[in-house]
Amino acid sequence: MTSKNYEFRFECPNCGQAIAELRRPALTVDIIIELPSPSTELCFVLIKRKNPPIGWALPGGFVDYGETVEAAAIREAKEETTLDIKLNKLLGVYSDPQRDPRGQTVSVVFIARGRGELKANDDAGEAGVFTKDSLPKELAFDHQKILADYFRLKEVAA
Repeated sequence: MTSKNYEFRFECPNCGQAIAELRRPALTVDIIIELPSPSTELCFVLIKRKNPPIGWALPGGFVDYGETVEAAAIREAKEETTLDIKLNKLLGVYSDPQRDPRGQTVSVVFIARGRGELKANDDAGEAGVFTKDSLPKELAFDHQKILADYFRLKEVAA
């Protein structure tokens, strides 16, 4: 790799040929937005996506160049749900190459507290409040796995 005039040349480690395009996974964020509940049951937000892949999903999206994952989570939550959030915990990083049918992504998943009036916005067709027992049957991406990890974490903490 050379860095003349800030241009980088990438070479194949096996044959030394120049690589025209460096393929890397896209960085995304997903947010489990907890909302206050009159009962002790955990309530959180899901959005119904307008764009493929269609289905219910955690709010989230792509991290913009020059943006931190924390700032991206706050921005995406506001864009899709109109809620203001406070990030409380990092749940984990999800990197299965098959997690997104559009291409390989790596998602940083946060748990946050939401406040404000929930309203579907941007690329969310609907927004709703759910509990562990009221989940939609079909969740997009690997969000079933992410929520299972979240429920396990909450059970251990209880």
